[in-house]
Amino acid sequence: MTNTPPTPFENVPPPAPLRVVVADDNPVVRAGLTALLTGREDITVVAEAADGREACEAARDHRPDVVLLDVRMPQVDGLSALPYLVGIAPVMMLTYSRESEIVQEALRRGAGGYLVHGEFTADQLVTAVRDVREGRAHFTSTAAGALLEQLRREPSPERPLPENLGGLNATRADFKGFEPRPAYPSPTSAENLSRLQSPVAQSYRSGYQLSTREAEIMDLIASGMNNQQIAATCFISEKTVKNHINRIFAKLHSTSRAEAAAKWLGTAPGPGRGAG
Repeated sequence: MTNTPPTPFENVPPPAPLRVVVADDNPVVRAGLTALLTGREDITVVAEAADGREACEAARDHRPDVVLLDVRMPQVDGLSALPYLVGIAPVMMLTYSRESEIVQEALRRGAGGYLVHGEFTADQLVTAVRDVREGRAHFTSTAAGALLEQLRREPSPERPLPENLGGLNATRADFKGFEPRPAYPSPTSAENLSRLQSPVAQSYRSGYQLSTREAEIMDLIASGMNNQQIAATCFISEKTVKNHINRIFAKLHSTSRAEAAAKWLGTAPGPGRGAG
């Protein structure tokens, strides 16, 4: 009786789990991320950290494959630690901080991705962790919008495009009947809504008598955010967001987000749009 030789794959051991360091000053967030990631067969959390210094020490000691890094932490914040961490392992920002300046600075300092809480699912997070290890960047909508805003606001004419791309060989005759569209800020950026709103809208919106918080939330609604994203942005609960929206709808005499946004932005038809 002859023995059947093993196939080439029988003696191949399974790949080692992807090793992650989780850095966040909120112990509940750390625990949740650790439980989520260690529930996957190919991922293990090797260390947790409560600030940037601890993150650097954990990365140095454990040599992880990926570091998940919060922005705002006591003692040493994430942006301060980022240049040191990227020399050890790929870093993905995982944070509530959505300001475009922070997103852009994190990318400039070497972050391999930027995820904002409330803008991704558990499966999307796991996919992002796996991909960042391989050098594939991941961004949630807010971070992507900030990146686009930077590119549109800061063109680099001193760096010519290859192969004469970009119209160097074109004339206006080539585009007869067309009008070029000017550069514009990201329409989903709440901080840019004032630039997008018509002068008419800005002149009468005060007639709605929204409070400062209600106006902030109405701006976020008009930018396309859902209640979960608004809650994360304003650091309030979704129930509080719903209460604010109910009051906003009453003041704007609206029954839907679309109707309220149209009135707030000055694009709703009909008289009496400024009635409070």
